[in-house]
Amino acid sequence: MTPSTIVSHLDQYVIGQDDAKKTVAVAVYSHYKKIGKAESEGAGIAKSNVLLVGSTGTGKTLLCETLARVLRVPFVTADATSLAQTEYANEEIDAILQRLLEKADGDVARAQRGIVFIDEVDKLKAISGQAGGASGESVQHALLKIMEGAPVRLKHGQYIDTANILFICGGAFVGLRKILAKTHAFGFISATGGEDQRILDRLNARVKPTDLFEFGLIPEFAGRLPIIASFEDLDKAMLVRIMTAPRNAIYRQFREILQGEGVELTIDPPVFEQIAELAIEYKVGARSLRGIFEEMLTPVLYVVPDDKRIAKVVIASLFEPARFIDAQGGAIQA
Repeated sequence: MTPSTIVSHLDQYVIGQDDAKKTVAVAVYSHYKKIGKAESEGAGIAKSNVLLVGSTGTGKTLLCETLARVLRVPFVTADATSLAQTEYANEEIDAILQRLLEKADGDVARAQRGIVFIDEVDKLKAISGQAGGASGESVQHALLKIMEGAPVRLKHGQYIDTANILFICGGAFVGLRKILAKTHAFGFISATGGEDQRILDRLNARVKPTDLFEFGLIPEFAGRLPIIASFEDLDKAMLVRIMTAPRNAIYRQFREILQGEGVELTIDPPVFEQIAELAIEYKVGARSLRGIFEEMLTPVLYVVPDDKRIAKVVIASLFEPARFIDAQGGAIQA
């Protein structure tokens, strides 16, 4: 699949983050192209793992899950924080590869072309000195071998070579923007036209390895993540689109649920804006949307299955009760 084809598929599920989607699509395309070339020539590949930098709830995990589904490759997620909370980080890392093999239905060759997403790697620099746990730095060292590529012996005696497995790491990296503001100084470059300014802005927004060193990642670990994609914080318009535009949007899901009861669900546009504003206050990005949405619809879903008179439900405000309407257009006191 070409990068543009990959992005087209991602667009159906992941709202916004256009630059990040392009960066990841090109990285994935190049990765599997290099695998094909290496296999035909009998040589190893120079692997380019990916780092996703963005606030909580901006779509990092969703992008990776969608990517794996589009490419039809085995995919597993892991939490760097949990790795740092165990005394046996290497055993936990082996367990990640075991799960990847299980996702490939035991097919080692297929597992060796899979994707592993490790979230919250930014926490590895902070978690240290916990009882029974490993320091964040020691976990970074433990991850180095499998990210670079090495045969790993699993618990049942099978070996899995990680050389062709793509590792994608993600994290919020709170405080990295202050480092960027301090270390980036491309302003002296002359920018005369609009395109020049856009290039300059992109240079100033780019995360450099030295920024990651200052943040707390060891140079060897940051060096295993040469491709960096930045995720923008979600604004109100993007949150509204997340609820309504994707193929699996939450609004579509609940419309289908109620259609199964023979009921039409209509939610007026201002409601989505109210939900988005509330989600912004919660400061966890799109993660809070489902909770707010389901809380709003709980009274509706409680009543509808038992009242066969209801043909339509209209929600005009997040802060007002839903209106129940019968087949003739009359209001129902449910």
